[in-house]
Amino acid sequence: MTATPAGYVTVVWDAKAKAGREADLKAFITAAVTPSRNDPGNIDYEAHEVEGRPGEFVIYERWVTRAHLDAHLAAPRMQELVPQMLELIDGSIEDGIRLLRPFRPAH
Repeated sequence: MTATPAGYVTVVWDAKAKAGREADLKAFITAAVTPSRNDPGNIDYEAHEVEGRPGEFVIYERWVTRAHLDAHLAAPRMQELVPQMLELIDGSIEDGIRLLRPFRPAH
C-alpha cells in the first residue's frame, strides 16, 4: 500500500488493563474493532495482545486522511465508548497514542 496524495495516517495505541480487568478490556476492544473497520476512510484496524503480557494490547490503525481519523474519533459511538474505556485501562488514552506518518526514500 502506498501513501495517498495527502499521506495516510497510522495510529498505534498501546493500552494496559487495570489489574483484574484484563479479560474485560480484551472483550471491549474485540467489540470495538468491527465498527471501527467500517468507518469511512479506514484502511486497517487491527487489535493485538502483547505476547507474554496478558492485559497489554496494541491497536494498529490506518486512515486515508487525518480528517477520516478525526471523524472516527468524533463519532457519537466513540464518545460513548471513552468513559467505558477509561474504567478498564491503566492511565489515559492519550498516553498510549502514537501518530505515524509514512515516508519512502527516493529511488
